[in-house]
Amino acid sequence: MNMPLVKPVVLLVEDEPAQRKILEYNLEADGFKVVSAGDGEQALVLVEEVFPDLVLLDWMLPNVSGIEVCRRIKAKSQTRLLPIILISARTEEADRVRGLETGADDYVIKPYSVAELMARVRAQLRRTRPSAIGQILEYKDIVLNSEAHRVTRGGRQLKLGPTEFRLLSTFMEKPGRVWSREQLLDRVWGRDIYVDTRTVDVHIGRLRKVLCKHGGEDLLRTVRGAGYSLG
Repeated sequence: MNMPLVKPVVLLVEDEPAQRKILEYNLEADGFKVVSAGDGEQALVLVEEVFPDLVLLDWMLPNVSGIEVCRRIKAKSQTRLLPIILISARTEEADRVRGLETGADDYVIKPYSVAELMARVRAQLRRTRPSAIGQILEYKDIVLNSEAHRVTRGGRQLKLGPTEFRLLSTFMEKPGRVWSREQLLDRVWGRDIYVDTRTVDVHIGRLRKVLCKHGGEDLLRTVRGAGYSLG
């Protein structure tokens, strides 16, 4: 049986409980895992703890405003590429420009269509977690099709176990990025499952073996003291 990829995690930052509940329901129905925050300070803590795949961020928040949360997220090297969709009742062009210049990847004006907002979420994730929404990934001579659960290298099909498949998906989404063992555990196994970090090394070894089964260079790089990278 194919093991699905860990669901993309959306951090939803909205201080109005009724609106938050509606968005949580629709995001979960669309296949996302939702972590919610009711104010800016809590959002900044969760970004560090959860490292979500996308942030849905309301502008008007207690304690720390959404625009300031956006600025702080984009100011850090670890989170500057994290996609942020800013939601605001501010309709002036100057506000939209300010939001985008602060680092928001998209700007949605209230009131909005929930269906359109979900489409915008998927559009952002198409850039950052393409395998999770069914896109085919390619890196050098490796091709990964997440929907068909199929991997080829140099045109030859490779048989990967479910964990190795998810590891490869993670690497191929961001070639060159160094992933720590803890980050790989969160992305591949999920935060709710306890697995020893040494287990990562075992599965990396298995993935290496399969990728090099028919020859070709070893594309997985071990970065001493940091983790692993593709390419």
